[in-house]
Amino acid sequence: MTLIYQFFIFIYRLSIRVAAIGGNAKAKRWISGRKNIFDRMQSSLVPGEKRVWFHCASLGEFEQGRTLMEKLKLKRKEIKIVLTFFSPSGYEVRKNYTGADYVFYLPLDTKANAEKFISMIAPEKVFFVKYEFWFHYLHTLHKKNIPVYLVSTIFRPGQKFFNWYGGFFRSMLKTITHFFLQDEESAALLHAIGITNYTVTGDTRFDRVVESADGLKPIPMIEKFKDGKKILVAGSTWKEDEQLIKSSFTYLTFHPSPLKLIIAPHEVNENRIREVQNFFSGYNITLFSEAKEETISSSEILIIDNIGMLSSIYQYGSYAYIGGGFGKGIHNILEAAVVGLPVFFGPNYQKFREANELIERGGAFPVRSSDELTSTLNNLITHENKCAAASKVARDYVYERKGATEKILLFLKNS
Repeated sequence: MTLIYQFFIFIYRLSIRVAAIGGNAKAKRWISGRKNIFDRMQSSLVPGEKRVWFHCASLGEFEQGRTLMEKLKLKRKEIKIVLTFFSPSGYEVRKNYTGADYVFYLPLDTKANAEKFISMIAPEKVFFVKYEFWFHYLHTLHKKNIPVYLVSTIFRPGQKFFNWYGGFFRSMLKTITHFFLQDEESAALLHAIGITNYTVTGDTRFDRVVESADGLKPIPMIEKFKDGKKILVAGSTWKEDEQLIKSSFTYLTFHPSPLKLIIAPHEVNENRIREVQNFFSGYNITLFSEAKEETISSSEILIIDNIGMLSSIYQYGSYAYIGGGFGKGIHNILEAAVVGLPVFFGPNYQKFREANELIERGGAFPVRSSDELTSTLNNLITHENKCAAASKVARDYVYERKGATEKILLFLKNS
């Protein structure tokens, strides 16, 4: 099975190179970011440091592990944090993150890369956030007796680890020093295959969004755009989401009261922003980068053409639509829920526990069509008591679930 895994890694690398040659920008960044990675590490790492390594697949996992990273650093000021990403979408946004002392791409998971990378950073502890399972890295760390912790991990019955053919994948689980799990179902799945080194701590994402919400700062340009009106904030949207929103917005702009729209597309590049502009042509549209204080209040739609603002923008919303539900799955709904926004999203949400639980409690609303979005949103607009109830449910849901980070820190202190 190890040979099959190595063949898969070879094919993966080859496919990335082919995509890069074909002009795929993300693939090009994936390759260029790893070019001469060990030379760059050698020139920047300071000998004799105590280091802790945090690895995140992408931006979402970074936000999930960020509070733990920062609080660990506060408690142990002598350590240096090494932060790695697998995906360009994480690295490119957070390569200058000041909470880490070093930020690198993770070299591809080969035996040679794993041996060299781990020897160079020589971590005293390693934290992999949520889902990352790299065979050679995990087995090399295990061989060197370096503790590895999985943070905010969640397991489901259909995953390879729990099937008859999953021996190879279970071998990776057995290299983990301790699992910090999101829920009891994950604990039961591990227990059933003989793994008991776990603690159910909850999800550190709740700590991060609460921390972020408690420290929100005003954005004067958004305040001027709002101009006392209700706003639907559409975050991390794709084309399918925008098609749904456009039909609803056309109706809801005038019925029953003026409604404004902020769109923050999931992908932010010149072509994508232009595509959104063209799709909503006919409205008074402003790009955030071009907004002017004297004219912004007359705009009906504001397009966010940068990365990093979305979580702060939700504070100005009355309702939120979160993208991704017509694709692989919805994006982060907690950033909107924590500031008390009723949350809407497409039909592919079943794998997301927070979505299911918020739906059950009345703080979130899945929609399959523009008519359904229009009807449900109109119901909240015209019945303020219903909107207030949904808002309270959403906010309370997040605040009641904070605390995972402190549980993890307490475990580490006592272990």
